[in-house]
Amino acid sequence: MSTHAIPSRPEFAAILRERQEFAVAGRDTLGNRFNGWFDRLMVQSGAELAPAMLLAVCACAALAVGGLVFVLQENLLTTAIGALLGAAAPLVAAVIVRNRRQAEMLRQLPAMLDELARAARTGRSLEKCLALVADDTLQPLGGELRRCTRRIDLGMSINEALAGLPARTGLPTTNIFVSALAVHRETGGDLVKVLERLAQTLRARIQFQGRLKAATAASRATALLMVLVPPAVLAFFIFRDPNYLNNLMRSEWGFRVTLIAAALQVVGSLWVLRILKHSEQK
Repeated sequence: MSTHAIPSRPEFAAILRERQEFAVAGRDTLGNRFNGWFDRLMVQSGAELAPAMLLAVCACAALAVGGLVFVLQENLLTTAIGALLGAAAPLVAAVIVRNRRQAEMLRQLPAMLDELARAARTGRSLEKCLALVADDTLQPLGGELRRCTRRIDLGMSINEALAGLPARTGLPTTNIFVSALAVHRETGGDLVKVLERLAQTLRARIQFQGRLKAATAASRATALLMVLVPPAVLAFFIFRDPNYLNNLMRSEWGFRVTLIAAALQVVGSLWVLRILKHSEQK
C-alpha cells in the first residue's frame, strides 16, 4: 500500500496562531500593559491553561484564604489581606515556573546550536535540520522548536514559523538566533560558522551571568529583604491584633505617616524589582 505526503497548504498555516489574549494591540494604557504582561506570563510559563482559567484559580484561592481568615478572626481588614494574598499566590507560582523554564531553555540553547551546526554540516536543508534538532531536544526548548517545525509543515516559511519564538520563550538570546537564521536565508553565507560562534557567545554569556549572580547574591538578597520585610511585619501585627491598624488610623498623625510609608514602600519596591529585573536579563 503506497502512502503519499500531504501537500503543504499555506492557507491553513495560521490555525496554530489562535490563543486567548486579554491585551488589545495599539492601546497604551496601564491596564492594557498589565494584560500584556499577564498574556506573556501564561505563554512563557508553558502552562497548558487558558488565561481565564488562571484567573478563576486566583479567584478560588482568594475566596479560600479570605474565608479561612474570616472564620479565624472575623475581621474584614485581615480578611481582605488574606484574600489579596490568596489571589496573588497563583501568579507568584506562575512567575516562578516561568523563570525556571527560561533558565532551563537558556541552558539548552548552546547544545541545541551545536547540534544544529552539525546537522547543517551534513548538507541537509535548514528545514530538515530544524526538524531533526527539534526531535532530539528535550523539553522545554524542544517543545517550542517542534511547534515551529509544525508551522513549517503547514506551509509557513522559516522566518514566519520562528518569528514567535522569542515572544514565547521570553529570552532575548532566541531573538539573536532567529535573526541569524533570517539573515542567512536572505543573504546566504556559512551557516555552520554562524551557529558555532553563536553557541560560543551564549556559553560565554551564561558563564558571565553566573559570575555576576554569585558576586551580587548578597546585594540581591538585601534588596528582596527590603521589599518583603515591611509588609511581613505589618501582616504579623495585623494578624496578631486585628485592631492594630484601626487604632493606628484613628489618629491624624498615624494616618498620614502610614500613608506616606505605604507610598514609599510601593515606590521603593517597584524600583528595586526593576533593578533586579534588568540585572537578570537572559
